Amino acid sequence: MSETAVQPGHDDGLSAGSSSSATTMNGDAGAGKPKRLDAAAIAARFAELKSSAKGLTSDEARARLAKDGPNAIVAREEPLWRKAVAYFWGPIPWMIEAAALISLARQDWPDFIVVTGLLVYNAAVGFWQDAKAASALAALKKGLALTSRALRDGAWRTIDAADLVMGDVVDVTAGKIVPADLVLTGGAYLSIDQAALTGESLPVSKAIGDSAYSGSIAKQGDMQGLVTEIGDNTFFGRTAGLVASAGAQSHSQKAVVQIGDFLILLAAALAVVLVGTQVYRTMVVPGHWSLDQAGQIAQFVLVLLVASVPVALPAVMSVTLALGALALSKQKAIVSRLSAIDELAGVDVLCSDKTGTLTQNKLTLSTPIPFGGVHPEEIVDGAALATKADSDDAIDQAVMKAISDPQALARWKQTNLAPFDPVNKRTMTTVTDPQGKTWRFAKGAPQAISALCKLDPATETTYDDKVDELAKHGFRALGVARSEDNGKTWTLLGILSLLDPPRPDAASTIAQTRKLGLAVKMVTGDDVAIGSEIARELGLGARLLVASDVFPKGADPNRISLDAAHAVERADGFARVFPEHKYEIVKSLQETGHIVAMTGDGVNDAPALKQADCGIAVSGATDAARSAAALILTAPGLSTIVNAIVEARKIFERITSYVYYRIAMTIAIMLTVVLSSVLFAIQPLTAIMIVALALLDDIPIMTIAYDNVRTAEAPVRWNMHRILVFSGVMGLMATAQSFGLVLLGLEWMNDQALTAWRPIDPSHLQTMLFLQLAAGGHMLLFVVRARGSMFAPPWPSAPLFLAIVATQVVAVLMCAYGVLVPALPWALIGVAWAYVIGWTIVTDVVKLIFNRTDAGRERVGPLAAHTASLR
Repeated sequence: MSETAVQPGHDDGLSAGSSSSATTMNGDAGAGKPKRLDAAAIAARFAELKSSAKGLTSDEARARLAKDGPNAIVAREEPLWRKAVAYFWGPIPWMIEAAALISLARQDWPDFIVVTGLLVYNAAVGFWQDAKAASALAALKKGLALTSRALRDGAWRTIDAADLVMGDVVDVTAGKIVPADLVLTGGAYLSIDQAALTGESLPVSKAIGDSAYSGSIAKQGDMQGLVTEIGDNTFFGRTAGLVASAGAQSHSQKAVVQIGDFLILLAAALAVVLVGTQVYRTMVVPGHWSLDQAGQIAQFVLVLLVASVPVALPAVMSVTLALGALALSKQKAIVSRLSAIDELAGVDVLCSDKTGTLTQNKLTLSTPIPFGGVHPEEIVDGAALATKADSDDAIDQAVMKAISDPQALARWKQTNLAPFDPVNKRTMTTVTDPQGKTWRFAKGAPQAISALCKLDPATETTYDDKVDELAKHGFRALGVARSEDNGKTWTLLGILSLLDPPRPDAASTIAQTRKLGLAVKMVTGDDVAIGSEIARELGLGARLLVASDVFPKGADPNRISLDAAHAVERADGFARVFPEHKYEIVKSLQETGHIVAMTGDGVNDAPALKQADCGIAVSGATDAARSAAALILTAPGLSTIVNAIVEARKIFERITSYVYYRIAMTIAIMLTVVLSSVLFAIQPLTAIMIVALALLDDIPIMTIAYDNVRTAEAPVRWNMHRILVFSGVMGLMATAQSFGLVLLGLEWMNDQALTAWRPIDPSHLQTMLFLQLAAGGHMLLFVVRARGSMFAPPWPSAPLFLAIVATQVVAVLMCAYGVLVPALPWALIGVAWAYVIGWTIVTDVVKLIFNRTDAGRERVGPLAAHTASLR
């Protein structure tokens, strides 16, 4: 259950603290909640809203509806056409579009069709992933009441909930959804389940003067209330507003933009060199120019643009992430946004709900504490006899499950049940035993039972001390008493202590998360005492803060003070958490440089889940939480999250291996094209060759999603400095390899001995370079995919290895039979492959030297030190 509750109210007046704190258990009197209004304050609210206990007239309601608008959440969604256009806007799309326009201008149809097809494919993949995710606001709107009973013109009428206005008087009965934010003004009793809004795991007992929130569900009773807020201004609506404003660009999206920017700058610099050289060579030196010459220069620029664009980068990343998402689904984690995978891999702080994630989400009775020589079983039986047998209340169910002999207790007949009274905070029953004797039993808040029994001072002191001791250890206390004289005198039976116990695997899982470099922070709506006890048992640390102490009421959640951010960073967890607190906790941690995962399950959790780098909807979450989350768990417990983190880190390693390879090969192709054009006035590759290379290289590498990798021991994130430097070094090695082949080919043409053995012409050289790039690219992938030697484990997976072998067979056959490229004799194919193998070994040695001198830079750095300090 969601953890944003404070001191849950309950139809037994259950105490989570000392006897003096039990008053906070009823209605809205808990810490951080609105205070119960007295009669004068209620009258002031009626006057403020220009209403009365008789409600509004139809004319007044129509005027207010026209002025304030309907009682509904206004969706503010970006149009689909604008989302679609966005996929054609950005550094990489710009480069692809420029290449397509030049191809169109020159009527180079093969190039135009291939390049445009890749552009549309990349946009379609991104748009499909975005459209597939359900709208969080749409899910929120499903939780609103459809109709409501309102007092109009002095009579009760059933109207659409959307037509309610401030100042209306409405009636809320059991089973109905509260239609707007209310102040309860009439009626005897109402029990409301507001777990999906405030996270309270138990129904809250309401009385006159209390608030009731839009979207909560009435469980018992019948009361009337004054509508104080509607639509977007309700507690429910503000949550929806936070969902709409939450969220940020993912780290993978930023990385792709940075890679595109880097390649654009490099391509622009090389284009200046290339165009300047060609203009000087073809126009300045001859002293005249022509459109044909200008077209040739444009053709050179086209080749450079196509070479500079990693056309398949977005597509390969999307497919790799999609295959990774399939692997995560086997770990009971469903990905709703593909970017969640690399976010999850980089998470260094995990904010976890207590109930249902760290604990079992079921109250369990501990050893009863008897008074006056009573046997412990008598206390449990007494509490069971003071309970409705078929109750679905969590505490009642815990009591009924603890009965040692249900058959013996079934012979007792319950003749009367007085349900929980919010004033005296207890439940009372009248029963007859098998002999026909009448007894009365009561259970409820400890101080309520103490007052009922009229304890002597010594017993009362002992009793209060036991309650306080239980509170310090995080137990909830329930007093039990009985009467043999129809309630004239009462005997204290004892105290029942209840606790939601930790999950059996929680402590070991938390220890594992710390080995992975994560700091786990508990987020609970319970009091500090309860949270601290669970934290102690799980080894989480004792630094639990009351959320309202860190984030004062009324503070702007988007403007977190530096002191608050540092306090959040140092804390081990948070108690008495409300919806806005979760959002603020996430924002604080993000502002101090952390990548944050936040768990949640209720409507109230949606803003924090959307704002978090990786929002995690736990098993059994509401539709709104699932829609806002990036990761949806289908199994309970923290271990599922840890398994997903391990899998995400593996996926991240596979993606970074591809990025190293792709940037390095793009650099190699660009530099080879420019150097060959500038130094030797030749065009080493055609545009169609470059596009074919992109397809040959990248399509089989989609199987990198199945590759064998080592799991990082610490959170990983996009370290662009390391990525660009390492990719640059590997790119220079690949350039040396390719340009070296050009030099070798030119020398071959002028060497009589070599030409006598095997003649070679410029078309052969073009094809040899094409084959070298196709083979050398995949060999380079084998080099960059491992920090150690390429010949050491973990070795490439069978799918990746076989896909690359198949691709190389296709490339060799293309060269041998002249498909899209000039035909190449088999002997020269063998020369090209021998050349590639030799250079690959040299490149692997250079990589080992680089990694040895650059050891540790790929780690998270300050975050690793921070998480280590929390171990």
